[in-house]
Amino acid sequence: MSAMTSQIPTDAGDLPGLLWLPENLEQPVPGLVVLQEIFGLSAYVQQRCADLAALGYAVLAPQLFARLDPPVVGLEDGENAEAWLAEGMDLTQQLPWDRAVADSLAALNALRAQGAVDSERVGLLGFCYGGGLAFATTAAAALEERAPSVLVSYYGSALPTLLDLAEHVTVPSLHHFGTADAFIPPATVEQIREAVTAGGTRDQVRFALHEGGGHAFDNPHPSLYHAPSAEAAWQQTRDVLAETLPTRS
Repeated sequence: MSAMTSQIPTDAGDLPGLLWLPENLEQPVPGLVVLQEIFGLSAYVQQRCADLAALGYAVLAPQLFARLDPPVVGLEDGENAEAWLAEGMDLTQQLPWDRAVADSLAALNALRAQGAVDSERVGLLGFCYGGGLAFATTAAAALEERAPSVLVSYYGSALPTLLDLAEHVTVPSLHHFGTADAFIPPATVEQIREAVTAGGTRDQVRFALHEGGGHAFDNPHPSLYHAPSAEAAWQQTRDVLAETLPTRS
């Protein structure tokens, strides 16, 4: 399934994005904004967007690194995993966090304005860098009284620094973490769980711990991928989306 380019209006000018629409579209469908890893809109993230569109969702992925000089769409897998990771980290450091949140919020509003989308049923899904960004964007949207219908965060790398926003993130949520994540160790995951579930009182916020999964376990790069975790997480993601944003697919 191929994407079309889409311009996202923001307070700093239009930002390019990629938009996937389900086939045989006959009526407005629920939508998802997908937020990238540190590697941008790589072939992997674009494939996940296409997977979601195949389930019946309209999917918009903003090209956040288009703000950089020079602009970057995505970093493809490198043979030198360490250098590839360092390059991705450098890109995120070049983009101010507040700018990324503003652009992600603009993408959420732009997707709601798409004629093919049911504006009352739009969610956020992010991977790694995008997982934390989706959490922060959900909080920003809630403060504008336009919270998304659902949040799915895969190993949100910035979450440990965002826990003061947890009081604003009360929408149905699913957080994925691997038990072998060296970047977000189990003790930190438990701190995140305590904050985002308000001490276990928010039943609508769910945690999925994937045994043996490291950081970025859904990314197909050989240095990152953990098949059992990726497969289980994707099924859980589908189940939560089917519950909170049902489609006709």
